[in-house]
Amino acid sequence: MPTLKGLVSLLLLTLNTLVWGVPLILLTLVKLITPGRPLRRLVLRGLNAVALNWIGFNLWWMRHWLKPQLDLEVPEGLSREQWWLVVSNHRSWTDIFVLFFALHRRIPMPRFFLKRQLIWIPIVGLAWWALEYPFMRRMSAEQRTRHPHLAKRDQEATERMCHRAREAPIAIFNFLEGTRFTPAKRDAQGSPYRHLLRPKAGGIAQVLNLLGDRLEGIIDVTLSYDQPDPTFWGFLCGQEGRIVLRARTLPVPDWMLEGDYQDDPDDKERFHSWLNALWQEKDDSLSR
Repeated sequence: MPTLKGLVSLLLLTLNTLVWGVPLILLTLVKLITPGRPLRRLVLRGLNAVALNWIGFNLWWMRHWLKPQLDLEVPEGLSREQWWLVVSNHRSWTDIFVLFFALHRRIPMPRFFLKRQLIWIPIVGLAWWALEYPFMRRMSAEQRTRHPHLAKRDQEATERMCHRAREAPIAIFNFLEGTRFTPAKRDAQGSPYRHLLRPKAGGIAQVLNLLGDRLEGIIDVTLSYDQPDPTFWGFLCGQEGRIVLRARTLPVPDWMLEGDYQDDPDDKERFHSWLNALWQEKDDSLSR
């Protein structure tokens, strides 16, 4: 029964989170009272190990219990000793675990841009905070214009993450659409793409400007589901069908390292042209 399978999957996910939540909470408390950034980096290394083991065990039971139909294509030459920026389209919460299936322990510990509300998820929200994930506000262009101080805080959170990212190799994951794709959302925002929402440029532009000289490259990921309306619950029930992931590496163009997205209109236009071309290519591949 799919529902029973989903309930067992949910139980396994919860138990795994509770087990690894114990060392996570202990290390978080240690981090809070640890003076100085060098010592905190040692604690952060322990937190990263806890998170990687949480991911690894989840992938193990999913692989053997759910037996997902994954078609993964990942480029050669990835390394955990290098810095990477991972960009992807977004269809479901399942995307995160599919990315883990493809890239876990092939690249460094992942950091996601997260919606601010997610910090309140028990244990997991604490983990993201302790691991120094940047929490962002979901704001429209109109809201950013009306509340520039809140938009400034998002920029400062990204800048803080990029500054700390120079201390050790990191993989920054970014779902550029900012939310999960649905045809209704596509139509509401007037997206020019069939299978994608409009990409948001600000966060990735700031990362490339602040950290581009350290990045080995950009890992461009395209996700496709046979299921027209994929859900994480459907995945936990073993009913998601075939999931295709195609990843490729792109170099960081030199002009991105020297540009000023925030204050130079020409640089902003150039960056948007580059990103829109990337998104059009992704949309064409999804159509095929």
